[in-house]
Amino acid sequence: MSNWTDVAAEADLFEGAGIPVAPAGHDIALYLQDGQVFATDNLCTHGHAKLCDGFLEGFEIECPFHQGRFDIRSGAATLAPCTEPIRSWPVKVEGGRVWLDLA
Repeated sequence: MSNWTDVAAEADLFEGAGIPVAPAGHDIALYLQDGQVFATDNLCTHGHAKLCDGFLEGFEIECPFHQGRFDIRSGAATLAPCTEPIRSWPVKVEGGRVWLDLA
């Protein structure tokens, strides 16, 4: 069962950067990369840093604390010291709005 929630305007996103959103109490980062929108948990599983403050290179977000990385498409940890994945969230863009499936 889907639970699509409007979380941001597509115009609020910038290529190669993350922004924080907090729908229904979830701390989530949105990213615009190569014209696509992705969403992951905003908190690093290693250092408890906000990933929206990290550096986005390709499809990897680098944690601003210890430079570990996660794939924004899947949430997989891709570079130590990060080993635990983060959650990735289903995204759709309709009518200039970004929607997340919070189910």
